[in-house]
Amino acid sequence: MLVNFKQILTMAEEGGYCIPAFNVYNIETLMGAVKAAEELKAPCILQVYPRLMKEEVGYYLAPAVVAAAHKASVPVCFHLDHGPSELETTRSLRWGATGIMLDGSALDLEDNIALTKRVVDTCAYVDVQVEGELGHIGSVNDDSMDEFTMPEDAKIFVERTGVQALAVLVGNAHGRYKKPPKIDIQRIADIRKATNGTALVLHGGSGIPDEAIKEAVKAGIRKLNVATDICYAFLDSVQEEVNKPDRMIAVDNFMKAPIEAVKEFCKTKVLLCGAEGKAK
Repeated sequence: MLVNFKQILTMAEEGGYCIPAFNVYNIETLMGAVKAAEELKAPCILQVYPRLMKEEVGYYLAPAVVAAAHKASVPVCFHLDHGPSELETTRSLRWGATGIMLDGSALDLEDNIALTKRVVDTCAYVDVQVEGELGHIGSVNDDSMDEFTMPEDAKIFVERTGVQALAVLVGNAHGRYKKPPKIDIQRIADIRKATNGTALVLHGGSGIPDEAIKEAVKAGIRKLNVATDICYAFLDSVQEEVNKPDRMIAVDNFMKAPIEAVKEFCKTKVLLCGAEGKAK
């Protein structure tokens, strides 16, 4: 069933667990993620990267996500991931998104607040809630990270924007880590306290050690983003199929194994978040 961002985060808050948020790029990754959530009876978030919404891919993919969410036997939120501007956020709303991330983290605090607040106000007209970002979450290939999210800045940001959730920089990054990252669990707890229990989001979930994720959830993380390893699960399986001497020619049959690979990977993250069996 399709639900909005507030509804799905409320489930996590009341249950003391974390919602797995899976980035999907095509029908196959979408099917794999939904099948994983249904098999484990877990609520989940299906996310689309802003590049897809800016290009024509989103026009075709968004209706499929909405249809999958309506058909699913578990609660599903359709979320824009890292929307950098009102172009992507508005287009996502038009195409059925029930959650929006506005990423103004590369801006200074005041400009980030101003842009995020405009998007929060616009989304409120259609009962869609917003995730903001404070502390620019870069790539594992960056030479260095920006300053980690400060609890006092997070308090100001949340109060002035009205975001439903806040993505924080606490030692995480996007991509595959060269070595296991050290997640600042105490900082998560401090931000959570400073923002009066706002749902916090951990980006860069691919490669963060399992124990660190579990501790982060206890400290207040309510949404875990996973993207890179979904791509690897899909592409590794595709490569295996291509290398088979008797590989399938019909594309629908060929894609069965990659869908299964994505499903099995996503199930590991559902379990890690403690979301299994929590669908209402």
